Amino acid sequence: MINSSQHILFIGFVWPEPNSSAGGARTMQLIEQFQQQNWKVTFASAAADSEYAVDLKALNIDKVSIQLNNKNFDDFIKKLNPSIVVFDKFYTEEQFGWRVAENCPDALRILDTIDLHCLRLARQKALKENKTFTTNNLYSDAAKREIASILRSDISLIISTVEMNLLQNHFKIDKALLYYLPFLLNPIEKDTVSNWPNYEERKGFMTIGNFLHEPNWDSVLYLKKEIWPLIRKQLPDAKLYIYGSYPSQKVNELHKPNEGFYIMGRAENVKNVFQKARICLAPLRFGAGLKGKLIDAMKYGTPSITTDTGAESMHDNLEWNGSISNTAEEFASAAVKLYKDESAWIKAQANGIKIINTCFSKKSGEDFIHQIITVQESITKHRSENFMGAILLHHNVASTKYMSQWIEEKNKIN
Repeated sequence: MINSSQHILFIGFVWPEPNSSAGGARTMQLIEQFQQQNWKVTFASAAADSEYAVDLKALNIDKVSIQLNNKNFDDFIKKLNPSIVVFDKFYTEEQFGWRVAENCPDALRILDTIDLHCLRLARQKALKENKTFTTNNLYSDAAKREIASILRSDISLIISTVEMNLLQNHFKIDKALLYYLPFLLNPIEKDTVSNWPNYEERKGFMTIGNFLHEPNWDSVLYLKKEIWPLIRKQLPDAKLYIYGSYPSQKVNELHKPNEGFYIMGRAENVKNVFQKARICLAPLRFGAGLKGKLIDAMKYGTPSITTDTGAESMHDNLEWNGSISNTAEEFASAAVKLYKDESAWIKAQANGIKIINTCFSKKSGEDFIHQIITVQESITKHRSENFMGAILLHHNVASTKYMSQWIEEKNKIN
């Protein structure tokens, strides 16, 4: 029988920034689910502090700084003795998973993939080489590392139905190791909608996204070079406001007010920047997982124009919150048409409400908690049926352990 009082350890690649990335928002949604069970949560990371990270202590979450390749982590986790450890992204599991397994063998190990990195990288490579992406492109070194991490973990959280299909049908991962868990959102109520700015009160276009994320940077370049000039031909006075955290010099150099192209930097209030705009533009040419900017667009009543990649796994079979277009010409045409058509805009907004309320219910979190407890109660059987994962964990512990010890000794000398 599992103790109802559990201690959850999150090991993050970075400290969560829910206002900077969809990944940060996802992490906080998971933490909320655990805290609703009155489970204790500790968050650890080897990353430097960030002024934009959420105040964990204010949320009653213990914050612990850890180091890579340092045996002090072993002492830390033995003393903490968590019942569940959550790794965000597979490379966090690579670094710390073997230490968790060695020092807290009874702890349930959960990998939150955020998105399937090998899928995103394969699509990026295909675009760069001007080739059509196929599933044959998936079998890369990155995929080997990511799939190995999934196999070593007790449960891997998958945010996208497309990725669930790829993992089961192409990589032949046992469904028992995977758990589909999209964003967990509150429903959009009528009172909320009544307070949204209407069509006439909104002006211009916007887009948003962390500039450290390659798909976002590519989409801004695509807008600047190919799409925005086509929109401006039809709407000469139109303005596009581009928001995003961590803009580099090359990003800021795109700021051209005389072309109606504004680089605005970090959005201090995400809700406000969405609700000032009439339309969100998201011409994502590669990527994976679910797109936070498109979720936010729907949450704040802003219709969007995106691509098949952008809308992937986002709306089931429901009508999109705007339009889905895959060439610069079609994208620009759809953006202009929706911008000028109030009735179509209102319908698109309603579509977004339906998508949020149908596809991203926070009630899915209850089933997730139930699944965790079910696996915990049969953990020996669960692991014995994943013998390939046991093999990979055995070899990973051996190879990573000795490499880590070598680095640790090297650091002492330096």
